Amino acid sequence: MPVSEETWVRRERRGQVSYVTLNRPEALNALTPGGRDRLIDLLAEASADPETRAVVLTGTGRGFCAGADLKGGAVTAERLPGDVARTLRLGAQRLVAAVLDCEKPVIAAVNGTAAGLGAHLALACDLVLAAESAKFIEVFVRRGLVPDGGGAYLLPRLIGPHRAKELMFFGDALTAADAERLGLVNRVVPDAELDKTAREWAARLATGPTRALALTKQLVNASLDSDRATAFAAEAAAQEINMTTEDAQEGVRSFVERRSPEYKGR
Repeated sequence: MPVSEETWVRRERRGQVSYVTLNRPEALNALTPGGRDRLIDLLAEASADPETRAVVLTGTGRGFCAGADLKGGAVTAERLPGDVARTLRLGAQRLVAAVLDCEKPVIAAVNGTAAGLGAHLALACDLVLAAESAKFIEVFVRRGLVPDGGGAYLLPRLIGPHRAKELMFFGDALTAADAERLGLVNRVVPDAELDKTAREWAARLATGPTRALALTKQLVNASLDSDRATAFAAEAAAQEINMTTEDAQEGVRSFVERRSPEYKGR
């Protein structure tokens, strides 16, 4: 009997945090098409659910995610022109976009190897925590492939074009410490402390002004593709929208009253 995608991609709600775990440790959590689609659906649900105020994405075993599962004839099957582009557009690119567009902050807790699409899945998250044993690998060149899943979009924006090309041209494994040095991850922690740190960060985010965080995420993600006038206009519009929220009003009121704010995510 085949294993269900619900088993391969688990979701657990703890308070106002959605914990999503890739659970194919025997395959280093490589993503099947069904698992990928379930992950996209879970991110969409988190966006729409007012009771979800943060998301943590992690894996089980030695791997965070080894990328797309290429077994089952995916590489050798006969293809027509346009098939590959369509597969990427509806698959890997759609997954990375789902992370970037999620209206709740997403934390990647990288517990092990993140390779190919798995690396891009982690780097698309808003905050990246890495265990000391974690590794990031732009594995595409080892297979004679062009980086996909948004890699050539994400990496230059995170570390600049020269560093991005070095990682993509050589395909060498990058240690967690080196990833932190380059600015690819926010923090490296001992393996035993990864889950605890992710929970602490998620708890802080879940008590924050959720709509303001969503608008901030949109502004930052769009900033490198915008000129100054466009960015400033987007900032002004975002603040206009944000000032209609209950949390913004609570933030101002608590400042005037000299007390800590109590945000509700609304």
